[in-house]
Amino acid sequence: MILITGATGKTGYEVAKNLGALGIPFKTLIRDPDKASQITELGGQPIVGSIEDDVLLNQALEGVNRTLILLPNSEQQLSLEKRFVDAAVKAQVKHVVKMSSMEALPEATRTIPRMHVESENHIKDSGLSWTMIKPNFFMQNLLGSGKTIKEQNKFFFPFANGTTAMMDVRDIGLFIAKVLSGEGHENQNYEITGPELLSFHEVAEKFSLVLGTEVNYVNVPMDAYKTTLSQFVTNQWHLDAVIDLFEDIAEGGLDYTTTTFSDLTGKSPCSLEQFIEEHLSFYRN
Repeated sequence: MILITGATGKTGYEVAKNLGALGIPFKTLIRDPDKASQITELGGQPIVGSIEDDVLLNQALEGVNRTLILLPNSEQQLSLEKRFVDAAVKAQVKHVVKMSSMEALPEATRTIPRMHVESENHIKDSGLSWTMIKPNFFMQNLLGSGKTIKEQNKFFFPFANGTTAMMDVRDIGLFIAKVLSGEGHENQNYEITGPELLSFHEVAEKFSLVLGTEVNYVNVPMDAYKTTLSQFVTNQWHLDAVIDLFEDIAEGGLDYTTTTFSDLTGKSPCSLEQFIEEHLSFYRN
């Protein structure tokens, strides 16, 4: 039996959907009872509650041999992941899969990557078999630019000339489901990327090509972008952590692609052009 966390989020839902399609039994630990039906429709068993509830967590882990740790970034993320791992050890779970990131390098100092590194180390020290899934920038992050692309033929980020091999979360979900349901993934770090390393000026060229009209990327100074973002992200820790990651992209921290996704799944990852074509309603009036 597989237990997954984060199943009502974008990536976790794709994991659950793919496990259901594969006919793999799974349980999910979710907070919102109103979303339980989403899980049952996929063929999973929803368990409603919180990782902070030790009794519920222990019940959720009963009979589980593999589990996915996929928690939202927050000040509590590291402590919650450690709590989950400790409970998994007591429940005699065999294998933990963790959603990490490509930025989670041993020398990382930025807030979220450093937190991932410390969580990874706790998992490795636990004695459990582990797999770390490490994607980068999500294509879905571009959906929030739909309004300005529709109205101004522009989108705004603070990434300067930084590049990223962005990936569709649908592919990430498929990849994780393959790892959870397959064999031979113990103690592996899997860096997964999309097929192309692109600057955001090149992203604008992709939009222009698909939409048939010129779309421009406008680089916004980081401080100004942070001020704008603070209107939507009101938690100061989260705001600072996001800007921290954005600075890493702007500085060109990750400038390579991998074939890991194709090697494991046997299919090519979604290209940005394909992603735009499949989400035209976000970008056209």
